[in-house]
Amino acid sequence: MSNKLTNPQILQQMRVLITALKDHNHAYYVLDNPKIDDNEYDQLRRELVELENQHPNLVQLDSPTNQVGDKPLAAFTQVMHDIPMLSLGNVFDEAGLKDFMRKVNDRLAETPTTAMSKNPAYEMELKLDGLAVSLKYEHGAFIQAVTRGDGQTGEDITQNVKTIRNLPLVLPQAKNIEVLEVRGEVLMPKAGFNKLNRQAEENGDKTFANPRNAAAGSLRQLDPAIAGSRPLAFYGYSVNQGLPEEVETQYDALQWLNQLGFTISDTVVVKNADEAMAFYQSVIEKRAGLAFEIDGTVIKVNNLALQESLGYLSREPRWATAFKFPAETVMTTLNAIEWQVGRTGAITPVGKLTPVQVGGVTVSNVTLHNFGEIQRLDVRAGDTVSVHRAGDVIPKVTRVWHERRPDDTTAVTLPSNCPVCDSPVVLPEGEALARCSGGLYCPAQQQEALIHFVSRKAMDIDGLGERWLISFFEHGIVKTVADIYQLKDHQQALTTLEKLGEKSVQNMLVAIEKSKATTLPRFIYALGIRGVGESTALNLAKQFGDLDHIMQADIETLQKTPDVGDVTAELVYDFFRAEHNVEVICRLQQAGVHWQPVTEVSTQAQPLAGQTWVITGTLHQMGRSEAKAKLQALGAKVSGSVSAKTTALLAGEKAGSKLTKAESLGVSIVNEDAFMAMLQ
Repeated sequence: MSNKLTNPQILQQMRVLITALKDHNHAYYVLDNPKIDDNEYDQLRRELVELENQHPNLVQLDSPTNQVGDKPLAAFTQVMHDIPMLSLGNVFDEAGLKDFMRKVNDRLAETPTTAMSKNPAYEMELKLDGLAVSLKYEHGAFIQAVTRGDGQTGEDITQNVKTIRNLPLVLPQAKNIEVLEVRGEVLMPKAGFNKLNRQAEENGDKTFANPRNAAAGSLRQLDPAIAGSRPLAFYGYSVNQGLPEEVETQYDALQWLNQLGFTISDTVVVKNADEAMAFYQSVIEKRAGLAFEIDGTVIKVNNLALQESLGYLSREPRWATAFKFPAETVMTTLNAIEWQVGRTGAITPVGKLTPVQVGGVTVSNVTLHNFGEIQRLDVRAGDTVSVHRAGDVIPKVTRVWHERRPDDTTAVTLPSNCPVCDSPVVLPEGEALARCSGGLYCPAQQQEALIHFVSRKAMDIDGLGERWLISFFEHGIVKTVADIYQLKDHQQALTTLEKLGEKSVQNMLVAIEKSKATTLPRFIYALGIRGVGESTALNLAKQFGDLDHIMQADIETLQKTPDVGDVTAELVYDFFRAEHNVEVICRLQQAGVHWQPVTEVSTQAQPLAGQTWVITGTLHQMGRSEAKAKLQALGAKVSGSVSAKTTALLAGEKAGSKLTKAESLGVSIVNEDAFMAMLQ
């Protein structure tokens, strides 16, 4: 259907999906409070992937298909993963499974060293529904546990993980291994979950929605004693550092973990799609009787050397995928459609359902995305609808049963005026998403703009959260983002607000003052220009060097920026032609918001431009993440796997298989001393 739409329509669909996926990533990975079920998330992601596959020229740089999760919480120490902790792709049926295997074969055939390795064996295991954790041991002693976080940086939850009863803290057989990294899932068995909820009910406390939330919530307790009182278990699923060289397969790696004392799930080796389907069906049959929750199986190329050769996409490995269970669907009545207003003025319809149980959760609201989706579904208040399985709040309507429609229903019409500020609602020709024309004069948009401005990826004003911003807005203290920097003039008024003491106010003002020193990309992103995410903001900053040049640029000049197409260029141009936006920017600069000119940063020579580097082994003079940053600053692309296209391998101690492969391919090898000399 998307092929019949214009590029702006397709782009708008992508942006709606990207916004939804980012919100759900944050809720799932950071807050451990998912708004939707995994099946609903998978469906959203599949829709975005399908659009991106059909229209690769419109793929957005900030697409969640290139990301893992979101930023970790600040309550725990943040730790950089030695090796990125990626997520998995998904398949949902036999056709998807066979397509995954076909892509593996195609990839192997492209690489000379693996061209004879078609139709490899696969290892299959249960896909556990818990919290992914990376464990680190030194000479057999447990030293650290870190959550997945955003895939690059996670949270240190060592003290809480120490309390897990089936976790071995000492590995006598691994005492000669300098660093061993084991990844797996922390989960709460069904029996323990039911007992925990019964106790909570007896004590009048809040119960957990499901075992996954219970496990994640337990690990994020600041008091380890609370985690220690919860029935948690750890199941290992991979070894990312320290695996003995004689272990050559994923299956043997898990058996080796089991010998060390780790618990692992059921695992088998299959030779083809038929055997994989047989295992998958057997798991479905015994799912209800398992001691813990699962949401599918995982299938991996069994040979570790072939895994290394196949490598990774930006978000997931090419050699593994999750084979998810079928989604659930229920039928209910859509009683009414209400309209909400977002940060960019988007008018979003929300369906009010007759409450229905979906996966153990009562669902009463459903997003209808935009007016175009209402027209596509031909949905009306009073209709019977099928609701795709979802989580806490926002499921998806997948079908309207028109044959059951009551006679007195009427077609949905787009509101002519904003439900918040009464400004005219506009629906640009060829687009599906209507918008309030009130801009920053609309209270709903003003509040959302304030929340976006102070967020971590924007101005990062710690301590000035959504709750207080809305309170300040409602009290008339803050109307635009520029007013944030005048809060120091209202210190007495702030201290009179409920539960906001002098110390909290002082900490807030310190954070606001600190945020004045920022970067141009952050500032551009913080302005909340439609179509301008982090990547586009960075590209604009690099392209123009300073804000004045961006503000003065015409549409044609803006289009020369990487990642800026016709639609985004027009949105940026219009934003800087709006007098109230220019006024707010001037006030921000007058308040002292500043940044180092990008021209001073971007003049650094990039002698490695066009080169691809890989980092492996242990570096002693700097961390691998710092080395990666140094290489990128010099213009190099840093990859996670060695191939014929690799320019150089930065090899530290115990480089392992990547060094062997680089040598076999004739890739240049650079040791740490030579690398440091090169930097100097």
